[in-house]
Amino acid sequence: MNCYTLLSLVLTLVQLWPCSPSTQNRSAQNTDQSFTAVRRVKRGWVWEPLFVTEEQTSMVPVYVGQLKSDLDKQDGNLKYILTGEGAGSIFIIDEKNGKIYVTQMLDREKKPFYTLRAQAINRSTQLPVEPESEFIIKVRDVNDHEPQFLDGPYVATVPEMSPEGTSVTQVTATDGDDPSYGNSARLLYSLIQGQPYFSVEPKTGVIRMASQMDRETKDQYLVIIQAKDMVGQPGAFSATATVTINLSDINDNPPKFQQRLYYMSISEEAPVGTTVGKVFAEDSDIGENAAMNYFIEGDSSDVFDIITNNETQEGIILLKKRVDYESKRRYGIQAKVVNRYIDDRFLKEGPFEDKTVVKINVEDADEPPVFTLENYVMKIAEAAVSGSLVGIVTARDPDDDDCPVRYSIVHGTHLKRLFSINEHNGTIITTKPLDRETASWHNITITATEIRNPEKISEANVHIQVLDVNDHAPEFPKYYETFVCENAVSGQLIQSISAVDQDDSAEGHRFYFSLDLEATNNSHFTVIDNQDNTAGIFTAKSGFRRQERFSFYLPILILDNGTPPLTSTNTLTITVCDCDTEVNIFYCRYGAFMYAMGLSTEALVAVLACILILLVFFLAIVAIRQQRKSSPFSEKMEEFRENIVRYDDEGGGEEDTEAFDISALRTRTIMRTHKPRKNINTEIHSLYRQSLQVGPDSAIFRQFISEKLEEANTDPSAPPYDSLQTYAFEGTGSLAGSLSSLGSNTSDTDQSYDYLTDWGPHFKQLAGMYTSHRSMED
Repeated sequence: MNCYTLLSLVLTLVQLWPCSPSTQNRSAQNTDQSFTAVRRVKRGWVWEPLFVTEEQTSMVPVYVGQLKSDLDKQDGNLKYILTGEGAGSIFIIDEKNGKIYVTQMLDREKKPFYTLRAQAINRSTQLPVEPESEFIIKVRDVNDHEPQFLDGPYVATVPEMSPEGTSVTQVTATDGDDPSYGNSARLLYSLIQGQPYFSVEPKTGVIRMASQMDRETKDQYLVIIQAKDMVGQPGAFSATATVTINLSDINDNPPKFQQRLYYMSISEEAPVGTTVGKVFAEDSDIGENAAMNYFIEGDSSDVFDIITNNETQEGIILLKKRVDYESKRRYGIQAKVVNRYIDDRFLKEGPFEDKTVVKINVEDADEPPVFTLENYVMKIAEAAVSGSLVGIVTARDPDDDDCPVRYSIVHGTHLKRLFSINEHNGTIITTKPLDRETASWHNITITATEIRNPEKISEANVHIQVLDVNDHAPEFPKYYETFVCENAVSGQLIQSISAVDQDDSAEGHRFYFSLDLEATNNSHFTVIDNQDNTAGIFTAKSGFRRQERFSFYLPILILDNGTPPLTSTNTLTITVCDCDTEVNIFYCRYGAFMYAMGLSTEALVAVLACILILLVFFLAIVAIRQQRKSSPFSEKMEEFRENIVRYDDEGGGEEDTEAFDISALRTRTIMRTHKPRKNINTEIHSLYRQSLQVGPDSAIFRQFISEKLEEANTDPSAPPYDSLQTYAFEGTGSLAGSLSSLGSNTSDTDQSYDYLTDWGPHFKQLAGMYTSHRSMED
């Protein structure tokens, strides 16, 4: 047969087919079979499994097995080759005889098996005798790991009084050894500490209750569990874990009062809601199992109440109703406490409640006066005269000494002006007449004060209703704007009216409408009562002329159903409108306004046209003035930069000294007209030159003016009426000097005007005029 036979020292069989990974997996799983023979497969490899034990590798190298071929003639012609995982390093082969050795220590927990490939070749031809095939070498486990509790320490909770066998928790240990080989990883659990309350299942590690336990006796237990491998055999490794087991509470204990009798006291002046005292019941349970509710049994629950403080689980007794020492001085109540949450499993052990007795004494106190009523309601008719009786309030001292009291009104000074009270007997009267239409109710506060102890004060509210008296006549609810067309026909409805009354009617208002007796026969209108508090105004004739009568005043009588009934006359104004039969309110209002102004439509149009013409005329005047302001003449005058001051006063003769105004001489910007030059003497010329260096108020200037005045009076060529000559005074310091001809020489030929050309563009025209004049004279 052309095949190889692998001889193994280990007698466990696993068949592996060449190059088959699935075969490798199956060979890794089958580890418990033994054999002593060699298996062969024609033209294929038949492998016996190879094993090496962990502890065997402590002395290396260690023989594992041998690879041998039937074609091997022991002549050294065949060469055995080993490849794969660890080949050449961990595993070596003797290429001559095919023996396999392990050269290193192996750890199964790191790598449980190795996959290798074996081949035999002819040394001469270097050709394989058989195809290459794979085989597995497994590392066989030994017990070299201790068990471990990876999740410890453990904490578990179980309800108290749980029955025997109740599962508490489960502990689990792990072992690093091979669980598929031997007992190295097979663990056994046992209880080292925790008897006789708990037990543990040896194989599963489940901890169970071994007896019933009461949390109120002990609420926590410490249990120690041991885990051994090798099923607890001698030489096995072990490990322990601690389990803390807490007992959770259940409601298995009823509440109990600390005392069977409580004594408390309360003052008679204590307000409602005052705390009287506290009671307390103990419960051995905790949490919501210790929650409880308190109750009061018997008739005393009307005077006292009890509530539960959820934080302290105390019962707080409160005053539910005011107590009176003079009426009752001692109370006895029975308080009961009951668990809020009850476990039905323990009802057979008795009721989860308890009772106690509370004695409460009422303490005497100096109490304020007490009114017979807290709120009084009184009535009085409106318009009652001052001093009318409204009602009486009464208060007394509830104490045994019965101290007298004093009454007074508070809260609102305006109420004191309407009402007053007798401080000794509590009688309330009016101080002035009341008007229901102003205020139908008045609320006042009355105080009662002990005379011997003014600090003791009590109050009572008095509500005074003002009863209605029919003292207001009915009237129109609004102003009616009524129009009637000129072409209205007889019997046409032109207005609907109604009425209002400020008085209050218990049966409801009822109004009756009619015309005044004097207007009934002469009226052009009629009033028809609709019997529903409204009436209609109808025309009594056809056709109205506004030119004859513009408006009508219709007196209408309105009667109410009060006691006694009142009547009022209300005037309805009816205006005649220039319309056909249907009234247009806007048009009629416009027509009425125009008629009241005394204008017709044509007149109004004419007035508007006149206003428009005046407006156009005014705008035209404004436009002309604006045009004049911008004319060339104005620009030309501006260029000269001088002003003409004109006086059109004829004067009163030589005796009139007010016609000559010296202020004109003080104006620096006066424009002078050109006058013919006259021959003047040298003395005047000298005075003029000196005046240019002084002010108008100097003596030289006054002398100059006098000389000029005398010259004007003696001049035979002067007109036979007074005239005003102006002389411009440039003032001291003027850069231009004076342009007056008075400062020139005795003749025009002696005067030179060449300097005018140096004064700038503003004097260009003036320079041209004098230059041309000089040329003509020459």
